[in-house]
Amino acid sequence: MSKIKCIIIEDEPLAVKVLSDYVAQVPFLQLAGSFKDAILATEWLRTNEVQLIFLDIHLPKLKGMAFLKTLTTKPAVIITTAYHQYAVEGFDLDVTDYLLKPIGFERFLIAVNKVRVNGEAKGYLFLTVQKKKVKILFSEILYIESQREYIKVVTEKKEFISRMSTQEIELLLPAHLFKRIHRSFIISINKLESFTAESVEVNGISIPIGRGYKEVIDNL
Repeated sequence: MSKIKCIIIEDEPLAVKVLSDYVAQVPFLQLAGSFKDAILATEWLRTNEVQLIFLDIHLPKLKGMAFLKTLTTKPAVIITTAYHQYAVEGFDLDVTDYLLKPIGFERFLIAVNKVRVNGEAKGYLFLTVQKKKVKILFSEILYIESQREYIKVVTEKKEFISRMSTQEIELLLPAHLFKRIHRSFIISINKLESFTAESVEVNGISIPIGRGYKEVIDNL
């Protein structure tokens, strides 16, 4: 199952603990970090990407709504606050959901399931290529190859090099469409043309199957 990478921006330690505990209970969520103010989160987001932000409204230094307006590439956002009067403004800014504190686990699960459904339905991701966000359609990806601290994403039209690991890109890909068959290769199942015990063929290109990944192909 592909995991949704998320962060928490919240200045109340108890609220951070509650949200962190909830995230840990949901198999498709992965907590990448928590930040006590939006300035720290902004700095972190310069070099990191997430699919979901849990955002408090009343934050020190920079308020939640103001922070939201500064995002150029916006992931899914779930507002967490004790103040219901900001709900309309939040939805105007296209947030996924609005959770009122104290947040119950059942309500939390409803919110994150919305992110999961929307993420799987959109059919694309944005990849950082030479300091630019490039939109790549899942349907056009042939395979992804690890190149040390970089990855090469090979599509039907061209190739893209981005500074991230295969583990990180794997979390961004729908698990039902992409499979890792080697520690250095992830392939699109729909582009798979043929395979043997040692390799697969994707768009006429032979890609090796890693020793620990043979079951992946057997279970297709």
